[in-house]
Amino acid sequence: MCGIVGLFLKTDRFQSRLGELTADMLHEMRDRGPDSAGFAIYDQGRAETTRITVLAEGRRPDWSRTAADLETVLDAEVSVRPIRDHAVLETAGDGGRARQWLIDNFPDLDVLSYGSQIEIYKAVGDPDLVAINYDLRSRSGTHALAHTRMATESAVTTNGSHPFATGADTCLVHNGSLSNYNWLRTRLERQGEIFQTENDSEVAAGYLAWRLRKGDSIKRALERALVALDGFFTFAIGIADGFAILRDPIACKPAIVAETDDWVAMSSEYRSITHLPDSGHATVWEPAPGVIYTWTRAA
Repeated sequence: MCGIVGLFLKTDRFQSRLGELTADMLHEMRDRGPDSAGFAIYDQGRAETTRITVLAEGRRPDWSRTAADLETVLDAEVSVRPIRDHAVLETAGDGGRARQWLIDNFPDLDVLSYGSQIEIYKAVGDPDLVAINYDLRSRSGTHALAHTRMATESAVTTNGSHPFATGADTCLVHNGSLSNYNWLRTRLERQGEIFQTENDSEVAAGYLAWRLRKGDSIKRALERALVALDGFFTFAIGIADGFAILRDPIACKPAIVAETDDWVAMSSEYRSITHLPDSGHATVWEPAPGVIYTWTRAA
C-alpha cells in the first residue's frame, strides 16, 4: 500500500523546521506501511561540494578507509560524516564517478544519493524511529520527500526502500507498481545507468535521471515518462531547486496536494497535511490523472 509525502518550501519562513514538519507528515502515514521508511532532505549546500550518502546496512565499517581510497580515485580530498550505519562523504570531486566507483568496488554498500543539495536516509522499521535514529527532525532545508513502505512484492530490506536516486540531486518516491520496468531497466543500462536493487521505483528514478542528463527539463522528462512507463503510479520527485508530482493517466493510487504562499505539500492522505502551519488557509486539490505539476525556487 505504502504512503508518500513531499514538502516544498516556497519561501524561507519554515526552512529551519523542514525535518520536523516532514517527519510529522510521515508519522500520519505509518499505518499504510510499517516495514521500512526513508527520507530525502534537500538543503542549500555548496555548489562546489558533492555529498555522497552511503549505507552499510546493520554495520559500521571503517569509513575513514573508504574515504581515503576514494580520495585516490578522485584525486580530491574526501571528508566523512558517519551517522549510525550511514555515512555522508563530501568532496569537490566528481560525484557521479564516486558513485560508480563505490558501487563497483563495495558490493556490500548501497550508494543512496549524491549531489550538492541532497542526503537520503532509510532503514527497516517504523518511520518515527527512522527520523529519531538519524536525527532528521532537526534538519533544515528547502524541500523533502519521505516514504513508508509495505513490502508486498519484495523482501523487507533497507535497500528496497524509497526514496531512490541514481542521478545528481534527483530522487523519487512512488506509490504503485510498474509493469514494464525489467525491459526499461535493460534499456537504461545500455545507456550507462547503474542500478543497485530490483525495485521498479529505482528504474523510474533512473529513467528521470537519464532524461535530465540528456538535457530535458523535469517537466519534459515527466512528459516522456508518461509514454515510457507502463503501470499505475503516483510520483513525488525532487530535484536540486524544484519539486514535481505526477500520477498515471488512470490514477488509482490516492494523492492530495495543498498549497499556501509559503509551501506546497503532497501526501497519500490529507491527514498528514493538516498539522502544517496555516494549513487551514491552504488551497487543497487532488492532482489530476496524467497532469504534471512542478514548482521551483526563485534564484
